Amino acid sequence: MTSTTEYAGTQPAFLRENPKDRITVFGMRLPLVERSLLWFGLAVVVVLPIFYDGYTIYEFGKILMYALAVLGLNILTGFNGQFSLGHSAFFAVGAYTTAILMEQLGVPYWATIPLAAAVSFTAGFLFGLPALRLEGLFLALATFALAIATPQILKYDGISHLTGGVQGIVLATPYPPAWVDSIAVAVSGEALSVDRWKYIFTAIVVVIMFVLAQNLIRSRTGRAFIAIRDNPLSAKTMGINNAIFKSACFGVSAMYTGVAGSLFAIMDEYLAPESFTFAEAIKFLVGGVVGGIASLFGAVFGGAFVLYVPNFSDTIARLLENWIANPQGLSWTVYGLFLIFAVYVMPMGATGLIQILVRKIGVRR
Repeated sequence: MTSTTEYAGTQPAFLRENPKDRITVFGMRLPLVERSLLWFGLAVVVVLPIFYDGYTIYEFGKILMYALAVLGLNILTGFNGQFSLGHSAFFAVGAYTTAILMEQLGVPYWATIPLAAAVSFTAGFLFGLPALRLEGLFLALATFALAIATPQILKYDGISHLTGGVQGIVLATPYPPAWVDSIAVAVSGEALSVDRWKYIFTAIVVVIMFVLAQNLIRSRTGRAFIAIRDNPLSAKTMGINNAIFKSACFGVSAMYTGVAGSLFAIMDEYLAPESFTFAEAIKFLVGGVVGGIASLFGAVFGGAFVLYVPNFSDTIARLLENWIANPQGLSWTVYGLFLIFAVYVMPMGATGLIQILVRKIGVRR
């Protein structure tokens, strides 16, 4: 019988076994199952625009965008052990970089993505340097202050000519390129809608970023991140420069969240300081915990949770208003109950639950 200690930590113990002892599921070794699920998920992402359009496909694009933001926080917290409550600030940096480049300099929306990534990485790296003296709750408080200050900075009159101040910025609609439209007409007989193109563009960027993240975690740099998370003293003894790698991880994490913010600006076509409050940072944290804090692809589950569960909570709250005399705050109450249930049922996140279920149905070779 499996002991309860086997599942302690951020990753089930059976995933750390010798590869030759890994379990098989329906005749396939677990790594093959994981790759099959990955390719299946990629296929779903590709075919969605064929069957959906309008607001529905827009929501799927938002899931991918939130998944990328959650992934950024997962890299920092799950793989490096640093805790942040301020990633809404880097989300804003990426979004406003794209908005300013588009509106002030006339840069095409697609060309703003790498520039927003560079600016976000620089901001995260520079913030990570002084934050090296802080750990745990103290680092969380510093990043919390960053998240609280960001909306007020965006409203500051001295930079309102760039940020739009309290009025925000309205962006141009990202129409698909002519060559993409011609392909769509040749294949389907009709031009590609803006909503479908937004989704396709978002999906391309998100898939590329996920592949880069997977390669990063498997590289020497990624192993250095994990070594610092597990034992900073041992990592330093092995010759790892903890200060540089922790700052670099903060920069990479901010870059991913900044690219998500850039996609947010392109998809919504409007930015305002109220879109980047502390509540956004909490969304990313909730998505990371629910999806699996030390999992790359768990970010997709987290993105879906962040988008759909609040809407579902609103629906439940409206249904209960007829039986409850004072319904104020009922939606958040329902959301809190969903969150408690999710954490109780999936203490290691959705990916941890899937791994455990696969363990249960699998048989050893």
